[in-house]
Amino acid sequence: MWEIIKKTFAGFALLLIFWILLFDFQRILFSIHYLDKLTENGFLAWLQVFTESVRLDISTAAFLSILPTFLILFSLLLQSKAMFKIFRTVLLLEVIVVALIHAGEINAYGEWNHKLTSRVFMHLSHPDEVFRTADLGMMFWFFVYLVLEFVFGWKVTRWMFSKDYFTQAPQPVKWKAVAAFFLLPAIFVSSMILARGGLQQIPVNIDSAYYSKNYVLNDISVNSPYFFGKSFLLYNRSEIDEMIPEMPEEEFDKYLAELKNYPRDHENFILTNKRPNIVMIILESWSATVSEKLNGKPGATPHFDSLCEKGLLFTNLYATASTSEIGNASIFSGYPALPEISIPMQTFKHRKLPTLNKDLKVYGYSSSYIFSGDLKYGNIQGYFMDHGFDDISDESDFPSGLQRGKLNYYDEDLYTIFFDRINSSKEPFLQCAFTGSTHSPFDFPYRENLPKWHGDEADFMNSVFYADECLNDFLQKCRQTEWFKNTLFVIVADHGHTSPYVSNPSSSDSYRIPLLIYGEPLKEEFRGKEIDAVGSQADIASTLLYQMQISNDEYIWSKDLLNPSAPQFALHTIIRGFGWVTPEGSFTYHGDYQDYVEKRYDEQTLEKQRKKCEAFMGALYRHYKKL
Repeated sequence: MWEIIKKTFAGFALLLIFWILLFDFQRILFSIHYLDKLTENGFLAWLQVFTESVRLDISTAAFLSILPTFLILFSLLLQSKAMFKIFRTVLLLEVIVVALIHAGEINAYGEWNHKLTSRVFMHLSHPDEVFRTADLGMMFWFFVYLVLEFVFGWKVTRWMFSKDYFTQAPQPVKWKAVAAFFLLPAIFVSSMILARGGLQQIPVNIDSAYYSKNYVLNDISVNSPYFFGKSFLLYNRSEIDEMIPEMPEEEFDKYLAELKNYPRDHENFILTNKRPNIVMIILESWSATVSEKLNGKPGATPHFDSLCEKGLLFTNLYATASTSEIGNASIFSGYPALPEISIPMQTFKHRKLPTLNKDLKVYGYSSSYIFSGDLKYGNIQGYFMDHGFDDISDESDFPSGLQRGKLNYYDEDLYTIFFDRINSSKEPFLQCAFTGSTHSPFDFPYRENLPKWHGDEADFMNSVFYADECLNDFLQKCRQTEWFKNTLFVIVADHGHTSPYVSNPSSSDSYRIPLLIYGEPLKEEFRGKEIDAVGSQADIASTLLYQMQISNDEYIWSKDLLNPSAPQFALHTIIRGFGWVTPEGSFTYHGDYQDYVEKRYDEQTLEKQRKKCEAFMGALYRHYKKL
């Protein structure tokens, strides 16, 4: 029995090593083929792909090894030559699939400039198109790499898994049964733990293999079958045609024109200096309802409310979605959200979007982003790395010895590190921080002076009291510095949260969030002023760039919140649906139920606003599919 157990787990370990070897062989082939894309990077930077990729490789290898490991077990139990042949056949079939993906990727990369995705199925559905666009050289190299990778896999398989490995002394049937009873669940559980990257809260993701500012090195580091499989799952989720009702083209154009055709130029400038430093603070889960200033009811943000008296407050801003990665992409790329779609998770698409840091870099701005938790969540780190932020930090970069919550370091420590970072930065700069203490499980340091909230959502609201005080402490320190007088603070939430006043997560009220622009570069007449124009996070980019007199033409889905001619609306997603907000009211609609979750329009207005929403969302979806 023990020999069966030992050989089965040894076989599982050998399978993991086998796949890592194959993935590394593929990386070498890719690097040789695209050597010209790697010339600006040193040899040591390239060598890092073989270490930084290990964690994701083990995850992928665990998936690929589940069935072969079971076959190893059955071969040992049954002592069957046929079972041994089945094992080797299954393993080589998996090798062929992996080699097909990678050989296709090498050929497509030169044209697509990203790894192979499930978009390839769209092309394969039109074989004539493939043959017309693929030259003989591409077909030649495809088969060369396919054969090389298969031969490599076949040779290593024969070397690592010989027939002798599967032979053993006869075992009593009862001990075989005991071994099977123990090993079947053990193999499955072990595989699942390795496949998710461990027992930590956030499973391993694509950006766990990211390490370079050069996206080509990052693409090499991410093994091809993992990326392809991930894109396939996302592709299946992102086919939301059933949620985009068909509309006659003439009607579509009419309603879209009402939202997109308006004068872009205006003289509503709020800054005394068009090149201020920018400090962007993204507040985890702060819905508008936590602020008495925004809600008109008792809240948990006395310091933020006081700050509003000296800044420009946008009172009708909405998060585009309910997750952090989408909120960040909307803020920095000016891109609204679509139901069931997370564009930061799709590197081949989000790379084609503009970002604030890129536009500001032209004018000498450095850029930095820091988060108190794990930026691998939702591929946030990958998104910022792909878009060229100069410095990106998360919990792994915090000093050792600091106390922390279950999910992230405390806001007070985040702000301390953030302040030191800004102090050492050369102006002009774009410095960004993403807080975390207001995220579940809301574990933050006890402070005796803080008020206590009782009743519904008490844990969340008490965490907001803490976060609000940390924000105030940070700004107090900033006011003592030289750079403060030329720094604009943009304070906004990543998304909303249910609160004592809003319990329905599908209500548009749950998506309403604060946006405050504060600082010395703000003109006196705009301090303490409120803007009630309806908009979303996706409108922040265009608004800021226009104020800095930098072109915002690339941000085609972002409107200027300070432009009096801009139409007022906000599109946001809910789970399996979408919401629409205008000054006249709002609705949220569930795509599966085919009915409204909430509606606050009269019937005549509802029909027209629904048409406008569908036209805007339909145009956005068409654009997304072409990315």
